[in-house]
Amino acid sequence: MHETVVSRPVLLVVDDELPILRVIGRLAVKVGFEVVTCTSSSEALRGLMRHPADLAMVDLYMPDSDVLDLRRQIQSAVPSCEVILMTANAGADRAKVGVKPGAREYMNKPLDFERLREVLVEVRDAVERRSRILVLEGHAARELEYCGMLGRSSAMQEVFSLIRRLAPHAKVVLINGETGTGKELAARAFHQAGPRRAKPFVTINCSAVVDGLFESELFGHAKDAFTGAVDAKAGLFEAADGGTLFLDEIGELPHGVQAKLLRALENGEVQRVGSLLPRTVDVAVVAATNRDLRAEVAAGRFRNDLFYRLNVVGVTLPPLRDRRQDIPELIAAFIGDCSRRLKKPLSGITPEGERVLSNARWEGNVRELRNVVERACMLAEGTMISERDLATQRSTEPFGPLEVLEREHIVDVLQKVSGNRMAAAKVLGISRRALYRRLDRHHIVDAAQRTIRRRA
Repeated sequence: MHETVVSRPVLLVVDDELPILRVIGRLAVKVGFEVVTCTSSSEALRGLMRHPADLAMVDLYMPDSDVLDLRRQIQSAVPSCEVILMTANAGADRAKVGVKPGAREYMNKPLDFERLREVLVEVRDAVERRSRILVLEGHAARELEYCGMLGRSSAMQEVFSLIRRLAPHAKVVLINGETGTGKELAARAFHQAGPRRAKPFVTINCSAVVDGLFESELFGHAKDAFTGAVDAKAGLFEAADGGTLFLDEIGELPHGVQAKLLRALENGEVQRVGSLLPRTVDVAVVAATNRDLRAEVAAGRFRNDLFYRLNVVGVTLPPLRDRRQDIPELIAAFIGDCSRRLKKPLSGITPEGERVLSNARWEGNVRELRNVVERACMLAEGTMISERDLATQRSTEPFGPLEVLEREHIVDVLQKVSGNRMAAAKVLGISRRALYRRLDRHHIVDAAQRTIRRRA
């Protein structure tokens, strides 16, 4: 059982009368608050940066600022902070109507301390409940983790169950899933849950290999096998001997290399480029793709026999839109990780912020969610991520789909290199063949060329 540690809530009191500060402070400490008192608005805003408050009590007529501006500044700096407005002017009914929206309570002086105590207890209990929920979500995230993956949903629990049952026996695995669903994590889970966990786990992203170098990368080459091969080099199959080789984006593998990969899978033999000597390796192969390989086979771009050899054990990772109940635990895990890495005292996300993330489209799936949360953690000034922290400069929406951002980036690069696809592939860090696939997938070839012609 986990021990839930909940920090004390913080009360900020802003008033230019010292007796008021002292009496409110004494009462709030007895109720369980940490109290920060200030005699000016500027001091209050500086205090908020050091001690983000859960509740602020502010005198309606501070001499150095307008209370409406101060309230907005407080709630902008700490969106979860509630505000109580105080005034000694019993005839301030008109002001009361003007400032009530956005404030939790409006209190006349002399204060009704019984009512004040009730409000403080309500806020304290709400803050403690929220803190406990956040702590428990963090614990739940760790308990629902399996080999780096996270999910309470039935879809993810089924994935975990498949990996647990298959990993001890499977030597060839095909993982299907949209971009950002965590295919490399699933591949690592197969490795960690299987008998090869103490051996190497080697990865290659097939979309990032330059055309003509696939065979050398996978199988190695002999000395002087081609221009620039000044030394013999082992390929990734040899590097992964005894362990696991992860072939990410297997659909990008050139047709000519697919036959040699099939041979390696069938009989465990690899042959370095320029060598007649076959070498025997013992490698488990996990391949991943976001493409429909059956459609690729039908189109003649992927070998039928290789597809069926890879698809002996198949696992499909669900998109995030089909496992939305996992989003709160994912958010909690990502915030906890960012808090440790950034050395920021982040405790969670506001209900409004969580609602925004839970309702988003997430075309980029878990990877996109993680990137959005990480950026919000960098921007956050208090202990809680707010809806404001989730905004971006790219659009009026909280964030844009990953596929849209990729399309925009490719078009930008093509424009900068005047449509030279070889140069664009180099800038993007992918092979020319992989660039052609992306141009086709995003339907941007003609659009990019039209834009380039207009600029010319």
